[in-house]
Amino acid sequence: MGVADMAKLLLEGITKKFGDFTAVDNLRLEIESGTFTCLLGPSGCGKTTTLRMIAGLEVPTAGKIWIDDRDVTDVSSRDRKIGMVFQSYALFPDMSVFDNIAFGLRVAKLSETEISREVKQYAETFQVADVLESKPGKLGMDQRQRIALARTMISKPSVLLLDEPLSNLDASLRSQVRVELKKIHQQLHQTVLFVTHDQLEGMSMANMIAVMNNGKLLQHGSPAEVYNSPKGLFVANFIGNPTMNFMDCTLVHKNESLFLDGGVFHLDVGNWATESSFSTAATEFILGVRAENVQVTNLERADLEGVVELIEPLGWKKILSARVEDSVVKALVSREYKGQIGERVGLAFNRSRMHVFHKASGASIL
Repeated sequence: MGVADMAKLLLEGITKKFGDFTAVDNLRLEIESGTFTCLLGPSGCGKTTTLRMIAGLEVPTAGKIWIDDRDVTDVSSRDRKIGMVFQSYALFPDMSVFDNIAFGLRVAKLSETEISREVKQYAETFQVADVLESKPGKLGMDQRQRIALARTMISKPSVLLLDEPLSNLDASLRSQVRVELKKIHQQLHQTVLFVTHDQLEGMSMANMIAVMNNGKLLQHGSPAEVYNSPKGLFVANFIGNPTMNFMDCTLVHKNESLFLDGGVFHLDVGNWATESSFSTAATEFILGVRAENVQVTNLERADLEGVVELIEPLGWKKILSARVEDSVVKALVSREYKGQIGERVGLAFNRSRMHVFHKASGASIL
C-alpha cells in the first residue's frame, strides 16, 4: 500500500470573521509533517472553521495557509491535495463499498487493475475487505466510518483533516476505532489534523494537542505538556478527568518565607517557589492541584481538612470528593480505600505538582 507524501502545514495569523463575529482570531499553528495533531476545544471555539479554511471551504478574512512551501490561501479546494472526513460520512448510498473507496482513483483515471489492487489493500487495512460488494446503508456506523476514511486516504492526500468523525459511534465503538486510527497513522505516517471536543480522544490518539477557545490558540504541545504544564486556567480546567481542583488564595510573607493563604489552608511554598516566581503586582491567585496529587492522610499531616461527601469507584481507583467549607476537593485513592461518607479526612498536596494561576487573567504563574 502506497504512502502519501507527508506535508508540513502552517497557519500564519489566520483570522475568520462572520460580520461582527470573530470565529478564528489571529491563529498561528505549525504542524510538522507526519504528525497526528488534535485541534481540541469546546463547541463553538473555532476549530471546525479552522479546518474548513485549511480545506479551502472557507476563505480567511486575514492570514495565510501554507502546505510545505506553497501558499494555498487562494488555491481551490481540489488543488490543495487535502483529504477531509466529516462527522457525516457522506458515502454514496447507491454505490458498493468497493466503488465508494475507488471513487477518487477513478476520477484520477487510474487503470482498473491499479484501482482493484489499491482498493483491496486499503480495504484490508481498514477491515472492510469482507463487505466490498455491500451497500453502505446495510452496514454499521463503525464500518461506514472506516469506509469513509479508506475512500479519503486511498487518494494519498498530503494532509488529512478529520472533523469529529467518531462522534456518531457509541462509546465501545469509539474506543475501538481510536485504537485502529492510531495504528493506521503509525503505518501510513500521514499528516493528520483531527478536530474534537472530546479531550479523551485527543489525549489518547494525538502526538500533539492544540487547545482552542473563543477563536484563539491557547496552547500547542504534546499531550504530556498540556496535561502537566497548562499555560492557563482554561487549559488546566479543560484537560483532565476528573477536572483539576481550584482554590482561591493570596500570597503572604511570614518568617522570611512565602505562603499561599486560602483561608482553609496555609501552604509554605518557600522551598517550591521564590518571590520572583510571582513577579506580578497581583496578590490574588488560584491554586490548582490534580486529584492524583492530593493524598488522603491523617489530620496532623494534612494541608487542609474535609468531610467525605462522595466516593466514586472506577475499578482500578476511586475518586473521593471531600467538602471543604464552600468547595469540593477531589482526590484519587486506591480501590482498597475504606473511607465512609461523612468521615473527616486530612488532605495533603504534592508540592512539586501544584499549579498557581493569576486570578484576574487566568495566566499560569507556576
